Amino acid sequence: MPVSRRNVLKNIALGTSAFLAAPSISFANNFEDEKNYKLKGNINHSVSRWTFGYLSLDELCKAVKEIGFNAIDLVGPKDWPVLQKHGIYSSMCYTAGDNNLYNGLDNPIYHNQLIKEYLEVIPVMAKAGYKNLICFSGKREGMDDETGMKNCMDALKKILPFAEKNGVTMVMELLNSKIDHKDYMCNHVEWGAELCKRISSENFKLLFDIYHMQIQEGDIIRNIKDNHQYIAHYHTGGVPGRHEINDTQELYYPAVMKAIVETGYKGYVAQEFVPTYTDKLDSLREAIKICDV
Repeated sequence: MPVSRRNVLKNIALGTSAFLAAPSISFANNFEDEKNYKLKGNINHSVSRWTFGYLSLDELCKAVKEIGFNAIDLVGPKDWPVLQKHGIYSSMCYTAGDNNLYNGLDNPIYHNQLIKEYLEVIPVMAKAGYKNLICFSGKREGMDDETGMKNCMDALKKILPFAEKNGVTMVMELLNSKIDHKDYMCNHVEWGAELCKRISSENFKLLFDIYHMQIQEGDIIRNIKDNHQYIAHYHTGGVPGRHEINDTQELYYPAVMKAIVETGYKGYVAQEFVPTYTDKLDSLREAIKICDV
């Protein structure tokens, strides 16, 4: 069964750790080198909260600082005080609502609730100094691309003036619909980029999830270079399986990271893979080093 952020978040909410049952893999890497590694500063590193859900947020904050970076993705407002206590930045924010990937902006029946949630959290984000707020297209449910795009635009036009006023960017995630998120609408870079063009606001951009886009359409480096002006954030993950981003999977992440740096990107790259090593923080140390070009 493919690893899913949605399923893992459910497991965390239920107090379970079923996702830790993935088999550990042993490598000959010298993890002492990773522990002593000094970051170069060309990439702003982050990590998605849900992938290290076996740790308390306090523990993850301490680990992040020990590794040498200072940001965590996908943390909701109730947990921001924990980040602030440790001097950790919320690099991609959630609302306090359900954050359902499938009940998204492409369906008008969800607009009132979603708009309410976004308008409530935006000023709280601004006060905390946070900039990026995740959003989702939702499922197609029989809608064609054009109808879904127009519905997303209708909702975003009611949110973006407030986001612009508060210096917050709405960031729609690109997800694959082949394996992990069947029927998801924003599943191609071309569709997401077209929505950005039509919205025509610096406060609406895309979250380019490298794992998802490798599964959906590949051609990662060209897509990044051709559409970098519409991208506000990146996620990683090994393909197939969404585990470590080392040489057990099909992408060569150093080349992808170099391409991102060459576009002039100054945002965050968040590790979003499910670790399988016995010491799961060794997976994170290794990934940060791989991406630190």
